Amino acid sequence: ASMPQLIKVIKTKNVDDISWLMLVILISGLSLWVWYGFEQDELPIILSNAFAALINTTLLICYFIFKHK
Repeated sequence: ASMPQLIKVIKTKNVDDISWLMLVILISGLSLWVWYGFEQDELPIILSNAFAALINTTLLICYFIFKHK
């Protein structure tokens, strides 16, 4: 669900509807899942959650870049 939101933010440069706190909490949870994946040596858990963390981190960076525009 984050990929369409990221595409919209990049196209419109509008982040009014995004909560930075929600993104930080989500990225934290995804990072813990990545860590768990490494602990259990489970590549599907690592890859899926690392990709989601990357998308949401990019969205968070866009939030701080575009929030004053």
